[in-house]
Amino acid sequence: MDLSELPKVDHLAGELARTCDLPDVVLVEIARQSIASARERVLLGEAPDAAAQARAAVEVLEAVRPVRVVNATGVLLHTNLGRAPWPGGAVAAATQQTTGFGNVEIDGSGTRSRRGEYARRLLAATTGAEAGLVVNNNAGALLLALTALGGRGGRVAVSRGELIEIGGSFRLPELIESGGLRLVEVGTTNRTRTADYDRAAHHVDVILKVHPSNYRIEGFAEEVAWGDLAALAADHGVPFVADVGSGLLDAGVPWLDTTPAWLRGEPAIRQTVATGASVVLASGDKLLGGPQAGLAAGRATAIAAMASHPLARALRCDGSTLAAVAATLEVYATGRGAEIPFWTMAAMEDAVLRERCADVIAAAGTGTVADGTAVAGAGSVPGAGIPTPVVSLGPEAWERLARHAPMVLATRRDEHTIVNLRTVDPADDALIAGALRS
Repeated sequence: MDLSELPKVDHLAGELARTCDLPDVVLVEIARQSIASARERVLLGEAPDAAAQARAAVEVLEAVRPVRVVNATGVLLHTNLGRAPWPGGAVAAATQQTTGFGNVEIDGSGTRSRRGEYARRLLAATTGAEAGLVVNNNAGALLLALTALGGRGGRVAVSRGELIEIGGSFRLPELIESGGLRLVEVGTTNRTRTADYDRAAHHVDVILKVHPSNYRIEGFAEEVAWGDLAALAADHGVPFVADVGSGLLDAGVPWLDTTPAWLRGEPAIRQTVATGASVVLASGDKLLGGPQAGLAAGRATAIAAMASHPLARALRCDGSTLAAVAATLEVYATGRGAEIPFWTMAAMEDAVLRERCADVIAAAGTGTVADGTAVAGAGSVPGAGIPTPVVSLGPEAWERLARHAPMVLATRRDEHTIVNLRTVDPADDALIAGALRS
């Protein structure tokens, strides 16, 4: 093959444009890279197809272009699918802020105010804390809390059983180090006692307890309760940072008729604040059921130290996120927590789901109803499942659903495709049936 046989950049980009609607500037870059790669292979004596390589690159890029996905996995908070779907009020509040101008840092008199003041006050009120703060995510909230309360070079006491890694990219020891702090390991991997913290409290600047999030240590294991650790920290005059992680607002779950069995034992923001922790941290897009955000609730002095720290600006939220967080908290504040999409999915009754499964099977002409399990996901309530009837199909159905537009993401297990309707909007049941028929 001769170099002169390679296509021109503008010609190849034009061919690509006839098969997709990606921006021209992107197609030109794909064409340029494909031709450059092909040129190198020609010089090595090969006969590459630059056009085929470019088309493959377009397919890869189109596959990650943001689109709507139907979540039929049974994972209520699927990190790869964006975690919690927002309440309608949060969507409306964010839309209002992004389609025009909003009072992000302006009060009713037209003078400048603190960013996110309303969300901060709502967070404090709904958790029983003296003050609240909202930043961009929980990892950011943790970094800010440790840096603001521990100081540069501060020493942070953490149980060895809580030196967590989440999602392959978040490691607690590395986050502590990145803040210029020093890690002080306490206890052992499986057993950490009050006495271990007591010995460390004399020479540390912060005591940190972290919800393990995506695992449990069982058997010959011991840990110190949140309240006991708050009392110990207070006795020593050391700030106590409690990262409860999952964002459960109230352990009593007063917005539901009963506390779900799968939720028992999950630490909650309100009850941890009540123990006297300096700061309680949680995610906004997990059990709270709102947008991605880091929530900090606790003592006024600790929250003020965080808010005034230079890192606070780097970690702050935009106006639309603050509006969405506030709207989500308003749902709880007005006693309507059951309307949060996460809780609507989690509390859906077995009989309702069985009827939906039967309707999908009848409309699709295939499948059987089987017993299955849904999970909270996103590191929330590790090891706990929600009994759920599911639609069981043959293995070939998975790819058929995945290639449908919009994509229907199911799970594959033991040569079966499992469609879990607990995480599907009932309005999409007909779409799933149609995808199975096609």
